[in-house]
Amino acid sequence: MSLDETVTNASAIASLSSTIQKTLNISATSAEILVSTLIFIIIGLAGLVSYTIINKYVNRWTAKTATNLDDKIAKAMKTVMIILIGILVIRFSVSPLSFLKPYNYVLDSLFLIIQILLAAYAISKVAKIFIDQIADVTTQKSGKNNKHATFVIKQVITAIIFIIAALTITNLLGLTGLWQSIATNATISGIILAFALQSTLSDLFSAIYVYIDRPFEIGDYIYINEHSGTVKNIGILTTRLQLLQGEELVVSNKELSTIYIRNFRKLQKRRIVFNIGVNYDTPNEKLKKISPMITEIIKNVKGASPQFVKFNEFGEYSLKFFISYFVHAPDYGSYLEVQQEINLAIREAFEKEGIEMAYLKNVTYLKR
Repeated sequence: MSLDETVTNASAIASLSSTIQKTLNISATSAEILVSTLIFIIIGLAGLVSYTIINKYVNRWTAKTATNLDDKIAKAMKTVMIILIGILVIRFSVSPLSFLKPYNYVLDSLFLIIQILLAAYAISKVAKIFIDQIADVTTQKSGKNNKHATFVIKQVITAIIFIIAALTITNLLGLTGLWQSIATNATISGIILAFALQSTLSDLFSAIYVYIDRPFEIGDYIYINEHSGTVKNIGILTTRLQLLQGEELVVSNKELSTIYIRNFRKLQKRRIVFNIGVNYDTPNEKLKKISPMITEIIKNVKGASPQFVKFNEFGEYSLKFFISYFVHAPDYGSYLEVQQEINLAIREAFEKEGIEMAYLKNVTYLKR
């Protein structure tokens, strides 16, 4: 809007206020408030009609597209439009009020700040929608969930957008000197806080390491020292695991960057080793049947494949068989299911063959 148009509009509003004052025989302030109310109603109705029309055409357009990306953007922009209409209504409706003229600079600055922050909010919302869309496509292609990395990227981009907005505000309002003073004080305060919050900052930087290096993802089953569980949340300061017993383990990110982590989700198959002992009085014919018998059992179990089944040791109380096989699934629950099926099948096969598993028992010998 040009300066001439602004002066013309101000003159028209002043003339309208004067006319209403003379017609209704009221005070100048009352006339200005009445004009302000009329402007509020007229611009509010115009904004509501404009919003309804735009919303109608946008909904028609988004309904024709195959993706839901435009739907999300349109939904986010509805909130921005409503806030923008409210700002414009308030801004124009207070213009006739002469008692606010001494505060015009403050009001203009306030509305400028609100508009810039609203623009920054709108840009950050659209940026987050695009990041989520890219993350969803990446997850579908790779099968990996990168929620924590997506969260960090969104927070960083949002911070950058609002920093740019803050710099724009200080530049437009001529507060660059104040900004430099704040930056200087912030640097000094930052050094002091860095020493005071050394441990917390260490956790924060360790979280950045976890986000960038990605030694594990949310949903991975990992071992940390003597503990094992499923990763439920990766925060700024801590990571939370759901242990098999049901309790939650909270580990600082600083500790995670200094210890060994075993991630079972990233393995393709799990090697299982165990031993079975049979009695010493088991005949050789039956001993020879045990290796092929157990090998065949493992072959018939879905998700398992045998490696070795060998009679390898004369134990103190039993003849021992060494058994090694692979489970073709990374999670611990699948291994337990496979091991149970193998154990039951071995016991059933031994019962059919009359093979007795060894166990400690008391034997009393009587000397005549």
